[in-house]
Amino acid sequence: MSGFDPKHQFQPESLMMSYGYKPSLSEGSLKPPLFLTSTFVFKTAEEGKRFFEIAYGKAEAAPGEELGLIYSRLNNPDLEILEERLALWDGAEMSAVFESGMAAISTCMLEFLRPGDVLLHSAPVYGGTHHFIHHVLNQYGIEVVEFFADQDAEEVCQIAAQKGVLERVKVVYIETPANPTNALLNLTEFANLAKRLNAISIVDNTYMGPMWQKPLKHGIDLVLYSATKYLGGHSDLIAGSVSGNATLMARVKAMRTFLGNMASPHTGWMLMRSLETLKVRTDRQALNAKKVADFLADHPLVEKVHYLGHLNPGDVGYETYREQCSCGGAMVSFDIVRGEKAAFRFLNALKLMHLAVSLGGTESLAQHPATMTHCDIPEDEQARMSISPKLIRISIGVEDPDDLIADICQAFDEV
Repeated sequence: MSGFDPKHQFQPESLMMSYGYKPSLSEGSLKPPLFLTSTFVFKTAEEGKRFFEIAYGKAEAAPGEELGLIYSRLNNPDLEILEERLALWDGAEMSAVFESGMAAISTCMLEFLRPGDVLLHSAPVYGGTHHFIHHVLNQYGIEVVEFFADQDAEEVCQIAAQKGVLERVKVVYIETPANPTNALLNLTEFANLAKRLNAISIVDNTYMGPMWQKPLKHGIDLVLYSATKYLGGHSDLIAGSVSGNATLMARVKAMRTFLGNMASPHTGWMLMRSLETLKVRTDRQALNAKKVADFLADHPLVEKVHYLGHLNPGDVGYETYREQCSCGGAMVSFDIVRGEKAAFRFLNALKLMHLAVSLGGTESLAQHPATMTHCDIPEDEQARMSISPKLIRISIGVEDPDDLIADICQAFDEV
């Protein structure tokens, strides 16, 4: 007897090498070829007519019928295979890939918000998201209500009610853990709040990736990523993605079609390559991050370490962390003594780590959020978000952890 269970469910990391791809359709090529084509040839005029009827919603697809290949702005084999694989990681019915994380964010907001609607969003969020919300959406008559990571869903509901906008809330948007402070929001609470308000809940899960946190399992409607980060993982591409149920994703994909901001076939092909090693890369990054965070916690030049793996029973966010995160992730922020001057001296002294923004790559990166990624946020708001001149953010890579700690030690010596 083989002992094989025919009902056995393979893990996403096992399926990343083959799922959604038939070698027989590509001359037996083991890996999906790169389909660098703008358009696709129809077998007959009738076939072309049928494809367009389904693509533009003039006809319903029959059970088991898939949209045929038309044009790479609508569909492309590299993107279709990639999207099927991405959906596996989040347990989603459908995924869509974009040319950047901001393209994914802006497309979702433009699809689900209209003039007069209200967006509830957590703070802090990624600096580009903050700018789009406060400097672009407001030009289209969309009202924004911001809340902070230390406020629960009931407090947020009361804030919106006091402002008299509760009935107009159409999107509840959160980023958790928060960038760059690692502050946590409870996914289940905010998913339930959105349902009560008949709104769409959207989570930016970039900081944890689908390996360490799965928002859809907690009732969230849509989960999005800067796929540039852990999903890409090598700092050599820009991309974004959104996953969710088929009904909402059909709307997201329709908006993507007409904005024209889907990822290129080349980007899709590179992301497929990266997904094959996602699990092994991030496992190493998480182990490294814990070692670095433990070292920082005992250093005399460090006032406070912001790392999820250090939360203990009784700490704010501990229960939420236990409920929705599988580990502490690979993002570590810390407050250095003596503020910005000391922070800059530390950053300038690093030799192995790179002074650069972004995160989730194989290499470790360090940056100064207050003057870099979040510089667009006014200082008083930064302070409310715990983004201070003494805060340094590190994205931990796959290097030897002792080497990373040695680099941090010599940079502290310069301080």
